[in-house]
Amino acid sequence: MTSESNSMNGLLAQHKSMGEYYTPYVDYLREILGRVDPKSVEQVGTLFLEARAAGRLIFFAGNGGSAATASHFAQDLAEVGRKVGVPGFRSLSLSDAAAHITAVGNDYSYADIFSAQMRDLFTAGDVLVVISCSGNSPNAVKAAQLANAKGGKTIGLLGFDGGELARICQHVVLVKANKGEYGPVEDVHMIFDHIIITHLTSQLRRGNGQ
Repeated sequence: MTSESNSMNGLLAQHKSMGEYYTPYVDYLREILGRVDPKSVEQVGTLFLEARAAGRLIFFAGNGGSAATASHFAQDLAEVGRKVGVPGFRSLSLSDAAAHITAVGNDYSYADIFSAQMRDLFTAGDVLVVISCSGNSPNAVKAAQLANAKGGKTIGLLGFDGGELARICQHVVLVKANKGEYGPVEDVHMIFDHIIITHLTSQLRRGNGQ
């Protein structure tokens, strides 16, 4: 994807102090942001507006750092309507249900922690956003497969080469980085959150997307 000198390992080898490392790290984020197709990000916002207009639920799911992004994204989306004073988005982070996740993970399989929640909640027309750097997390894959089978819309915020989810999800926003560079990919996924949320807030404030 990039030369060793421009990879995370290369940057760390070249710059010993954190102060020296800061600027090339930010430059690398700019580089991988430049590889993202802006139309793929725009499509996510369009799908969210369509879901809002139809009263559909928007589910988010992710593991580890991506679980935090899922929580953040779902909460930011839920706040849009309140901020603007109009009916908002119905959003839910599947990564937040600690009791359910630990029960299913302990008693059945960690691969089922999202799909088990969706079994009775997710219906045709709902939206699932799976956030995964590798695109290969088994629980995210099962969730996307279930959402597709139920007639939902699936969005993958992915990294590296997209993995299995790039094939399964109907809509993909891909952050092309070297495999294993989780930090920059997670950084960019959070930037997507703030780009999409601020733009949707502006659209609703101006009366668009009613």
